[in-house]
Order: sequence, then structure tokens, then C-alpha cells
Amino acid sequence: MSMAFDIFLLLFLIGTALAVAHSKDLLAAAILFSSYSLVLCLLWQHRGAPDVAMTEAAVGAGITTVLFLVTIGRTKRREK
Repeated sequence: MSMAFDIFLLLFLIGTALAVAHSKDLLAAAILFSSYSLVLCLLWQHRGAPDVAMTEAAVGAGITTVLFLVTIGRTKRREK
């Protein structure tokens, strides 16, 4: 069971990483990056590193996502 959960999380991580890399919308990329960080947090917790998991949740999914969203909100889109 544990090995299957690890494989599922790793496949989901790879999928979200590819989705972030191929996303053309900045808002969608920021939200996908947040989900990537949350899944990585779950993986760290499952592997027995709760301190790293909490840091990933606070910095990766929390502060970084907020900074990305504020930056996207303050910039103007130039569309042709």
C-alpha cells in the first residue's frame, strides 16, 4: 500500500510539473505550482520528514503562491 501511494504521488508530481511548464496562462501556472508544492508536502510527510513537509507547505504552497498571485495581479497583460 505504501509503495503504491508513493508511486501515485510521484506520478502526480511529474504531471503537475509538466503542466506548469506547458501552461501559457500565468494564473493557471501559479495555481498548478501551488498544487505541486502541496503534493510535495504530502510526499515529505509520508516519507517521515514532517519538518521539511511543514517548511514546504509554508514556503512553497503558502508564501510563494501569494507572491506569485500578487505579482500577476499588479502586472498588465498585453494582448494583441
